[in-house]
Parts: sequence; structure tokens; C-alpha cells
Amino acid sequence: METDKWGRRIRAFRKLKGRTQERLAKEIGISISVLGEIERGSRLPSEKILNQISDVLAVPVEELIPPDELNK
Repeated sequence: METDKWGRRIRAFRKLKGRTQERLAKEIGISISVLGEIERGSRLPSEKILNQISDVLAVPVEELIPPDELNK
């Protein structure tokens, strides 16, 4: 599934930056369940959510995008 690539990258950066799902969800204004769905790959992040995650984690949006998705 394509969406699991997004989720794995977002989860990896979240953990790298020392954030729990609860904290990151609160910081970007979404529910923990929505963030969990994104990280599990059952939901694609919207552009808005992707930008918010990028800002909060201080990671360029391009780093959150799976490499094979950058060329699409």
C-alpha cells in the first residue's frame, strides 16, 4: 500500500524528534486517532497536515515525502 510509506516516514521523524503521537497530534491540532491512521498507512496526510508536521518537527516537507513520490 502506498500510504504506508508516508506513515513510516512520518513516524520515524516523529520518534527521531522525541515526540509521542499524543504530543504531535496536539501540536498540529488533529486527533491522536487521525495521526495513528496516517502512521499506520490507512490514511494519507493532507497537504495542510503535512506542512504542520514539517513545521512542528522542523523537517523539510520533502524529507517527509517518500522518495518514489517526489518524482510524481
